[in-house]
Amino acid sequence: MKPTAILLLHCPDRPGIITEVTKFITDNQGNIVYLDQYVDRQDGMFFMRLEWELNDFLIPRDKIKEYITTLYAQRYEMTFSLYFNDIRPRMAIFVSKMSHCLYDLLARYKAGEWKVDIPCIISNHEDLRYVADQFDIPYYVWSINKDHSNKEEVEKAEMQLLREKGITFIVLARYMQIISEKMIDAYPHHIINIHHSFLPAFVGAKPYHQAYERGVKIIGATSHYVTTELDAGPIIDQDVVYITHKDTPESLMLKGRDLEKIVLSRAVSKHIERKILTYHNKTIIFS
Repeated sequence: MKPTAILLLHCPDRPGIITEVTKFITDNQGNIVYLDQYVDRQDGMFFMRLEWELNDFLIPRDKIKEYITTLYAQRYEMTFSLYFNDIRPRMAIFVSKMSHCLYDLLARYKAGEWKVDIPCIISNHEDLRYVADQFDIPYYVWSINKDHSNKEEVEKAEMQLLREKGITFIVLARYMQIISEKMIDAYPHHIINIHHSFLPAFVGAKPYHQAYERGVKIIGATSHYVTTELDAGPIIDQDVVYITHKDTPESLMLKGRDLEKIVLSRAVSKHIERKILTYHNKTIIFS
């Protein structure tokens, strides 16, 4: 694939933004290969994802961010992120004891579905080391005491490893620990969680048992970015499956696990493709 630059931006909506930014690219001999935009008319905000080829682009890639900041960010009160498609995201996976999401992520990675590197898998248990060994990925374990007395020390060691590995985002593949504010601040809107429930319903522990007791007719799964408010971060993807009175908590868990794999992988795909833009506590997902 030809090297491209990817620009994600949002700013107050006003005339001329698309014209100005696309003119900047075409005037500098950039070939635009993707453009998608959205206007939130209630908040008066403009959102755009733009991608262009760099082969003949006149501005060196290490100067593009500076140009955009100087020419447009200040003028339009613009918040933006700039990526390059030949710089692969580096994903760390956090797990505990459940293997279904981990297997699904690693299978997609090995199948070449994603342009991503996975330098490490981190856990608070030894249980899934055999899965990491099957895929030849280093597996690191830090046990957390029941009273959480060593949690700060563990997270300090984990974050040191993340820095050493050059991790750009984290996926919690049924990692049964609460992430500290310090780690969340280090990876804002770059920690993806899968919640085994259709949020905002049935938050917390044992949502399938809650759903069974309530007699619901659908169950779901939700993937979201992690924030300091538990299970309340910007939602990336959700899905549901219909159930009946014949289902048991055990059958709900089996159906739910299939949903969890699908919903988590869809969210990870969008993040890797740089097609998610967060604003307040919502996400704009570009096609």
